[in-house]
Amino acid sequence: MLDIVLTSKEGLVGNVKRKGSLGCCDHEMMGFKILSAVSRAHSKLTALDISRADFGLFRDLLSRVPWEKSLERRGAQEI
Repeated sequence: MLDIVLTSKEGLVGNVKRKGSLGCCDHEMMGFKILSAVSRAHSKLTALDISRADFGLFRDLLSRVPWEKSLERRGAQEI
């Protein structure tokens, strides 16, 4: 019997067991538990409010791009 469970960290998987046949072939299902501790760490992610965004700089930067030259021979068409 060969059973391999790949994880990104050691100790994440445990209790690996054979669970039965997959029909007429010699493959079998494997069952396992994912071991993880619940952590209550506070996230440092911030949700940005897009309604307060100032897109003036973005528009200015886009207006400076030489689009005709950038899109040359790429199949782009002006509408």
